Amino acid sequence: MDATASATTAAHCRASDAEEAAFAKLQETAPHSLAAMFMDRVAQSPTREALRGNDGTGHWTSYTWAETGAIVSEIAAGLLAVGLAPEDRVAIASGTRVEWIMSDLGILCAGGATTTVYPTSTIEDVRHIVTDSGSRFAIVENLHQLAKLEGTGTLERIVLIDGTPDDAARPGDSVLTLADLRQLGRSHLAAHPDAVKDATAGVKPHQLATLIYTSGTTGRPKGVRLSHSSWVYEGLATIAIGLVDEADVGYLWLPMSHSFGKTLLSSAIAVGHAGVVDGAVDRIIVNLPEVRPTTMAGAPRIFEKVYAGVVARVNAEGGAKLRIFNWAIDVGRRVSRLKQQGRQPNGLLAVQHRLADRLVFSTIRERFGGRIRFFISGSAALSGEVAEWFHAVGMLVLEGYGLTESAAGTFVNRPDNYEFGTVGQPMPGTSVKIADDGEILLKGPGIMQGYHHLDAATAEVLTEHGWLRTGDVGHITAKGNLKITDRKKDLIKTSGGKYVAPQVIETEFKAICPLASQIIVHGEGRKFVSALVALDPDAVKVWAQKVGRADAAYAELATSPQMRSTVEGYIEQLNSRLGKWETIKKFEILDRDLTVEAGQLTPSLKLKRRVVEQEYAEVLDSFYRE
Repeated sequence: MDATASATTAAHCRASDAEEAAFAKLQETAPHSLAAMFMDRVAQSPTREALRGNDGTGHWTSYTWAETGAIVSEIAAGLLAVGLAPEDRVAIASGTRVEWIMSDLGILCAGGATTTVYPTSTIEDVRHIVTDSGSRFAIVENLHQLAKLEGTGTLERIVLIDGTPDDAARPGDSVLTLADLRQLGRSHLAAHPDAVKDATAGVKPHQLATLIYTSGTTGRPKGVRLSHSSWVYEGLATIAIGLVDEADVGYLWLPMSHSFGKTLLSSAIAVGHAGVVDGAVDRIIVNLPEVRPTTMAGAPRIFEKVYAGVVARVNAEGGAKLRIFNWAIDVGRRVSRLKQQGRQPNGLLAVQHRLADRLVFSTIRERFGGRIRFFISGSAALSGEVAEWFHAVGMLVLEGYGLTESAAGTFVNRPDNYEFGTVGQPMPGTSVKIADDGEILLKGPGIMQGYHHLDAATAEVLTEHGWLRTGDVGHITAKGNLKITDRKKDLIKTSGGKYVAPQVIETEFKAICPLASQIIVHGEGRKFVSALVALDPDAVKVWAQKVGRADAAYAELATSPQMRSTVEGYIEQLNSRLGKWETIKKFEILDRDLTVEAGQLTPSLKLKRRVVEQEYAEVLDSFYRE
């Protein structure tokens, strides 16, 4: 019997009839693969801008769809020339850059499949991914990534984006540059003009397109098998709900090794809008006024950091600026709440809003380039309070939801139908059920084929009728939107038998405390709930200037009695909003922030809860000693 038989069907949480009809219409002429969708886009929009890349020095290079198509064809032909066969895996180990996208599309157009490798992956994980995937070829960003491939015996050729083979340790002609690969491709096309065209035409809808190895908050990465049809679905579904327009300029900084990044790429190809590509997180704020995007996706931490940074700087300035800012935000929130009800401000409030916009909001929006239609937030929960703050200043954040196992884009709030604190409604073509224990179950064209070489693990999450057990717990709101409560495995049960959803508390705290980078709520099997708090380095600098300790080191500031008193005040605010059994009784401020590089966050900035709890086990245990 199907495990979902006892689940309650949430029929009222679905895409609208109009969206379903629009999606069905698009499916009638849908391309058979993402490769074909890309080649169709090249033919339809040859002179429009496709990609814009940053070389790291501030210089941008723009590529039309025709120019992108030519480079992709050379890469595809080069791979065919060295022996790539249908569904052969090619690993890409690189940060987000134009060459990542062109290489990925080249692999797909040659009939191969991309194995994604995060550039921050450890040597052990890289070896596991390349070996487990059976990748025959690899495209790597630089010599640092190349060095991680030592000992991976399945690789026949490695392509180097930056650097030269002369500097590589590997012997013979096993390493070549991306320029060399393209030259091979040009020679191959001269002899076989239709090679790439024929390879692309031969790709079937359910052929493997991508092996995305989950960064995982625990355990060894698992390879998620995603077909071409999944990515075509993502592209068409975003068009059907009116999320994208060909005139958009999307800012792509997310890891392309992550399914969220691939969904954005599929969407851009489907509608034909430009993508500005720069994976350097530390350049986002610098790039935004220059790029002037109309849309941008990000993890909640990006929005939390901007919100906390603006609030901290204004609080530090104090005086008239602070009073004007707080007045403007209050006006903006009142207008936001009206708009959430489908109403518009009028009378005195409308006048106040125009003044607030001129004095405060327009300046904040200009930091993002001044053209943002909306942001999309995904990969973890975003505080409704933070989302409303952005809306108050005139920038809408649409929270979405999905897993690597569902090709990322599964739910999203709509630009004209949103409810903060929820992830909105499913994409057309996707169905949702809520099981009796609250687990969210999904079914639709974006669902993975399974885990690579892991039949037992696949059977644990995919039912015989095609439903994906997400491992997330949630419910449907009165407005018909999905609200995620927490990861099922992360729910805490105290020794007193009370259940606590840590993610809800953590999200709430980061909205309250502008100093917070991360908070880890702990208490499984314990007498009470405790927490570890990591502070944001930029926010700490602002705080240090305000209290006259600008020269002090981060660790000294973070562990100072003055900082503890400040954070304690925010903990008290948080506790006032919680049930008695949920309140944080003890906490410790860490002397450093949590990072991807230290292995405490995933590349998509998701907390590795078990890793952090294990690292700070002694601190946590000390909270409960008599």
